[in-house]
Amino acid sequence: MNFNKKTLHPLYRFALPFAASMFLPVAAYACATCGCSLSTDAAMGYSAEPGWSINLGYSFINQNQLRSGSSAVPGSQPASINDAGGSQEVEKQTINRYFNLGINYAPNANWNFSAIIPYIDRSHTTYGNATTDQLTADNISGVSSTGLGDIKLIGNYQGFLPTHNLGVQFGIKLPTGNYGGQNVLTGATVGRNPTFFSSGPNASSGQALDTSLQPGTGSTDLIIGAYYYQPISQNFDAFINGQFQAAFMEKLDQTGADYRPGNISTMSFGLRYEANPTVVPQIQINISRKSADQGALADTTDTAGTVAYLSPGISVNVMKNVNVYGFVQRSIYSHLEGYQVFPRWTASAGVSYAF
Repeated sequence: MNFNKKTLHPLYRFALPFAASMFLPVAAYACATCGCSLSTDAAMGYSAEPGWSINLGYSFINQNQLRSGSSAVPGSQPASINDAGGSQEVEKQTINRYFNLGINYAPNANWNFSAIIPYIDRSHTTYGNATTDQLTADNISGVSSTGLGDIKLIGNYQGFLPTHNLGVQFGIKLPTGNYGGQNVLTGATVGRNPTFFSSGPNASSGQALDTSLQPGTGSTDLIIGAYYYQPISQNFDAFINGQFQAAFMEKLDQTGADYRPGNISTMSFGLRYEANPTVVPQIQINISRKSADQGALADTTDTAGTVAYLSPGISVNVMKNVNVYGFVQRSIYSHLEGYQVFPRWTASAGVSYAF
């Protein structure tokens, strides 16, 4: 089968890729690698059809299980470090809701360009540097952080083969979301409108939310990637893709107030069952690796790790040029450095309109 605009499955022809999944900000500090890693490119189908599309995606990630290495641990384990005079944050929960608007334009079969505009709604609770006898309700600090995240601008080139099923991606993440924290030497607020705790002991002491849990990172990041998809039988299509994101410019660069988010590498592969062109069941394996955040405002010990997800889902052509998808992700492997709260499952859904 040739993947050109005459032979592409309708879900490929009418759903231009908006790449939202692998360019989402990662929920760091509380968990290194639990941001949404689903490949919505593959979920909706890569396209070689010129034109415009608008896409809206939603992801829900409830980080409510404390883990270290590859195992769940009780809060008393990191708190015992503080019993011995250490300084270890004991996270309780972080709930992330990501809304992503994608605007895409393909001038021809070889190129397409995307702007991904995220809105983040995040609630976070923590015991702070509690000892084992302080893991009580009156020692929980809470905060809600909402607002525009960091916008991504992505270009895709898929003109290497006549079938247009091999492509590369390149782009940039801009520091458009609010970011910052407090200088660890002076206590002064740094960055752009950082969020502060609103309840509990951290609110009473006027403490800012962790820098890596703010809506933005304050960094400009380079994004590169590649993808390949191919029919392997009459009814099955297979795909593989990978991406790498790294900060190369940081607005938080002062002494006592510097911050650089860790590098993020992702890889996804999977199958789509295309016997029915209207309803397409599919399954993905999504693997993410994040290196530790760096700087005085970073939690350098609790922000690195590797995670693999099994992601079953479905995409549906509900009417001409309109497609929807829904997926659930379950972790099948995780190795997290330090102590991080982790989601037992995540959910993603979206809709795309091409014109």
